[in-house]
Amino acid sequence: MIDKTALSAFIEEALEDTDYFMTDLKVTPANEITVEIDSMDRVDIDFCIDLSRRIEEAFSRDEEDYELEVGSAGLTTPFKVPAQYRKHIGDDVEILEKAGKKVRGTLKDADDEGFTVEITEKVKHEGAKRPVLESRDQRYAYPDVKSVVYVLEF
Repeated sequence: MIDKTALSAFIEEALEDTDYFMTDLKVTPANEITVEIDSMDRVDIDFCIDLSRRIEEAFSRDEEDYELEVGSAGLTTPFKVPAQYRKHIGDDVEILEKAGKKVRGTLKDADDEGFTVEITEKVKHEGAKRPVLESRDQRYAYPDVKSVVYVLEF
């Protein structure tokens, strides 16, 4: 089986000095390798092809046979690394909390520990006849959420 640690280190080095970053790496017992990358701008298919060729040169199929797929992180797939959160600052996101509650808001900030979302919700103040919309910031640590996805609207 391909050494996942060595492969990950090779990919990280190959992505240095580029706008790209790895979001996921899967290696199955059957040596099916899936490399998922993203960029602050867009993922170019020619870059995926080039990275795939570089991996094949460094990890010879003659020594160990494997299946390789290099592609982009999908636009609607859950975020996996802090760089994806930073990429989507200012965008609407949907958060699935560990308790199962879905929250929608605008991603305001992200760092290595967590992220902040501006949430707008109806609040009824004491003595008021009707609730009013109010915005507030909600901070999440990455382990406190099941998933966060970009909200794609047309």
